[in-house]
Amino acid sequence: MRVVLNQCLSSKFAKPVAFALALLPFLWLVTAAALDWLGANPAEALERSTGDWTLRMLCVVLAVTPLRTMAGLPALARFRRMAGLFVYFYAVLHLLAYSWFDMGFDLADIAKDIIKRPFVLVGFTAIVLLTPLALTSFNRAIRALGGRRWQLLHRLVYAVAVLAIVHFFWMRAGKNNFAEVAVYAAIFGSLLGWRVANAVKKKASQASSMLRS
Repeated sequence: MRVVLNQCLSSKFAKPVAFALALLPFLWLVTAAALDWLGANPAEALERSTGDWTLRMLCVVLAVTPLRTMAGLPALARFRRMAGLFVYFYAVLHLLAYSWFDMGFDLADIAKDIIKRPFVLVGFTAIVLLTPLALTSFNRAIRALGGRRWQLLHRLVYAVAVLAIVHFFWMRAGKNNFAEVAVYAAIFGSLLGWRVANAVKKKASQASSMLRS
C-alpha cells in the first residue's frame, strides 16, 4: 500500500492535482461572490473564509513531515513548498479582504488599526513573518542561503502557527465562540508536539550512540 501511495504521490500528475485542489476554495469564493451566494454580509464571509483557509493550509504544511515520517511516505515532501505558498496566498487574500472591506484601502487608517487592535497586530505580524518564507520557497533561494540557514529561517512557520491561533482566538473572543479555536489549537499543538518529541528522541538516540562508542 505504501509503495502504491508513494508511486501516486511521485506521479507527474500529482502536483497539478494538488494545485487544483488547493485553488478550489479561491475559485469557489470568486464564484460565490459573483453570484451573490455569500449571504447577508458577503464582506464578512470573504474575510472569514480566507482566514479559515489560511489556517487549514497551515495545518496541511505542518502535517506533511509527521505524515511522511509515520506513514512512510517520503514523496509527500514534494508538496510542502506548494502548500506553504498557498498558506501565503490565502493569508494575503485575508489581508486584502480586511484592507478593502473594513478599511477601504486607507493606509493611514490601516496603520492606526494595527496599532490599536491587538488581534489585528498579531495577524499582521504573522503575514509579515510569512513573507520571507514565501520569497525563499525556491531552489535558487535555498542555494543562496545555504541549507542550514534556509531551514532556520523556515522554522518561523512555528511562530506563525502560534500567532495565527492567537489572532483567531481574539477574533472569536468578542462572540465568546471558541469551539473552532480549540480544534485548530489541538491540531497545531499535536503537530508541534510531535516535532518536539521527535527532536528529543533524536537527541537521546545520538547521546546513547556516543556513550556506546
